[in-house]
Amino acid sequence: MTRDEARQILIQMTTSESLLRHARTVELVMEAYATKLAENTDKWAITGLLHDADYQTYPDQHPNVIVNLLRERGEEEIAHAISAHYTHWGVSYDTLLDKALLACDELTGFIVACAQVRPQRLEGLEPKSVMKKLAQKSFAASVDRDEVRIGAELFNVDMQEHIGFIIEVLQKHQDELQLQPQTNAQV
Repeated sequence: MTRDEARQILIQMTTSESLLRHARTVELVMEAYATKLAENTDKWAITGLLHDADYQTYPDQHPNVIVNLLRERGEEEIAHAISAHYTHWGVSYDTLLDKALLACDELTGFIVACAQVRPQRLEGLEPKSVMKKLAQKSFAASVDRDEVRIGAELFNVDMQEHIGFIIEVLQKHQDELQLQPQTNAQV
């Protein structure tokens, strides 16, 4: 599967701007980790891009619709990683790809939420600030902190370094992601 094919699948199932941005942010982070770890960048990026593709259209069947579609196309490794991106589903974490998606999904969304409440957005956002927000249960309350912790443990990354890596990746794309610092006119 190519990235263009993956994008077509995503936009057929997802119209929500926030879900499309989440898919893109996770795609970027997964691609960056693949590069860092000398893994298949396209496979990792597509996994990030499509992990929630069916969430808006088929919320009660998520992630089964996208997983089945990927399996029909012979993309078993991507399908398995997507089927495992939430620990409560009870799917095994067999590959580094499985662990990476779990480690990057919730935390990337959380970091975007942290950036959105700051006038400077991603600029100057520090891992320690994100860690403080993680400890604050009322902030982005829908983010499952256990998923964030378990993901980092399974992926075998230091939480602060992991957060810093994700921030750095997102900063490189802040204009596209509409996470650039606000000017006085925007405030």
